[in-house]
Amino acid sequence: MSMSGLILILAAMGSAAVAGAQAPQDNDHTLQAMRDEMARAKTRLELKIPNIDQPVRPYYVEYRLLDLDVREVVAEFGTILTSAHTRNRFMDVEARVGNYRLDSSNFVSDDGFRGFIGPTGSVGIDRDYDSLRQDLWIATDQAFKEAVETYSRKQAYLSSLARQSDIEDFSKAEPVQLIEPLETPDWTSRNWEQEARAASASLRAFSEIHESRVTYYLVFATEYLLTSEGTEIRQNRHYAAIESGMSTFAADGVPLNHFYATYATLPASLPGVDTVRKGLNVAGTELMALRAAPPAQDYTGPVLFEARAAAPLVAQVIGPAVNGARPPISFSPVMEQMLSGLGGKSDWVSRLGARVLPTGITVVDDPGAKDFKGAPLIGGYAVDNEGVRAQKVTLVDGGNLKSELMSRRPGPDFAQSNGHGRAAFLNDAKPTMSNLFFSSAETLSAADLKKKFLDSCRAEKLNYCLVVREMDNPALGLLHQEDFSELLASYGGGAGTGDRLPLVVYRVYPDTGREEMIRGSRIVGLNSRALRNLAGIGNDSFVYNYMQSQINGFAGTALGAFGSAQNGLPASVVAPSLLFEELEVRGSRGEAKRLPLLPPPPMSVAK
Repeated sequence: MSMSGLILILAAMGSAAVAGAQAPQDNDHTLQAMRDEMARAKTRLELKIPNIDQPVRPYYVEYRLLDLDVREVVAEFGTILTSAHTRNRFMDVEARVGNYRLDSSNFVSDDGFRGFIGPTGSVGIDRDYDSLRQDLWIATDQAFKEAVETYSRKQAYLSSLARQSDIEDFSKAEPVQLIEPLETPDWTSRNWEQEARAASASLRAFSEIHESRVTYYLVFATEYLLTSEGTEIRQNRHYAAIESGMSTFAADGVPLNHFYATYATLPASLPGVDTVRKGLNVAGTELMALRAAPPAQDYTGPVLFEARAAAPLVAQVIGPAVNGARPPISFSPVMEQMLSGLGGKSDWVSRLGARVLPTGITVVDDPGAKDFKGAPLIGGYAVDNEGVRAQKVTLVDGGNLKSELMSRRPGPDFAQSNGHGRAAFLNDAKPTMSNLFFSSAETLSAADLKKKFLDSCRAEKLNYCLVVREMDNPALGLLHQEDFSELLASYGGGAGTGDRLPLVVYRVYPDTGREEMIRGSRIVGLNSRALRNLAGIGNDSFVYNYMQSQINGFAGTALGAFGSAQNGLPASVVAPSLLFEELEVRGSRGEAKRLPLLPPPPMSVAK
């Protein structure tokens, strides 16, 4: 349906201020401006369409606003590259046309993704009433017009189908009112630039590292949400990160990367310089060992993931599987295949009650958890990004699927949200993990699990077996976008079907117990189905704090675990060591590049 001939009926802007309205004590007029413009949109926004008696009105309108205060310090080898303190405010407006059963959202047309995110843009940082109302007025107008056009396209496509889905597009939710006191950013008395210098200088000890970055990223945010259903939220979010990527070349010219990352809910909770230097030294030492290590060879046999590697593996594999929402409707079978290939479509949906993991395993997602045995967790929250209160959800009990993570987009198994519609930076909310606990009623000690692993290796008469000690995160390890894009071109298509990127891998020779590091391996076929046949589970649960990527096309998929603080959503996974009876591992990855003509210059070691 063309927009030509449509006449927009929207009253002129009202008075700049509401008569009798009192300014809030904190001088934040944001919610009042959102309320007043929402009231006009609800009562007076409509389109008259020729030859149609009833005018079209939005049945749901949502205003989201993000007030972001960020400090970022980037250092390399003891010197500051950049140091910035920025404050921005962004808005997002969504209008839905139709009704809860069938509306203008969740549709991929021949114009690409439409109906996911309404008009977005920057707004003034002064919390000014009049300026914000003007911005919301224009954005609401645009969002509504786009929704009308998308709804028409969606209806036309659905009318061509022999059978339409009976799953609704949007679920109802109880309105929530949560107005937290406005938070003043607390950067603490620490000298972040000096800490970045001192921490990054520790990598001077590794002259063969070609490039490195150590980034301190500190975030304070205030999120606002107002809906036509009556939800009003102002809540504070904050987190902090220290992330480092480093790169070098092996003797044969194959590029190698490593990373270090640590996260906290507040800047003051970040580890001190000495702790960060130790972590960077471990990563640098492992990178130098990788540089000298032989390339991996093709291998099929037992693989032991120590807890440090098992937790990120669980994040990659379980994340897409627990998403219970229906994927967007697509006019193109190719698009449907792409969404499934990236892991955007869960293979656990429609399997309630079925065994999806070994008997005895329990998987719980708990946004209310603060720590695990004293180790802080960063994925918690009280209300999700769709205004639904967070709920603790038992996903798997005794190996059987009991529930799924739900946003307000219904799925085949559940119609209602359980408070897991999460997003960062005003992205589209998706069912997303918060604090995930992967545990088993039957566990082995580290020594017994290692013995079982070696016994399996001997029983199969293999010369060696593989131990994975750390998984890769190319979003942190690769310092240049072109390198990241090149990796995704070769890897992304297999992520949904089970390709995994281990980083620190050792050959273990069962006859002698000798260990030998190898580089460049890639595991294939390690998907959620492979988890059903675990040969052993440790009792050494590890807390893995990380950022779930919010890049379009990544969020909610198998690539979602590859995130950074700059574009991520905080999450935590608690999981123990895992022993797989048989996995397929492919040999060395990475194309050789030309090595530098001269050796590295001398560099004084940091004091």
